[in-house]
Amino acid sequence: MKPVVITFLLLVAYGWGIWKFWKGYDRTNFQASLVSKVTLALFWPALLIVNKSYRKNFQKALRG
Repeated sequence: MKPVVITFLLLVAYGWGIWKFWKGYDRTNFQASLVSKVTLALFWPALLIVNKSYRKNFQKALRG
């Protein structure tokens, strides 16, 4: 695959993750503040890899 296609697919996946987490944020155990919501949504790939609690809450956000 060409690098442009791979980059595009990664950006689409990143955007999808942000959108799904944002929409399901109210189902998580996280604090209900805009700063928290934005931060956790933007850093979802890294947090998903390193934080077990975040993984559980991310799965909660995706349900629905």
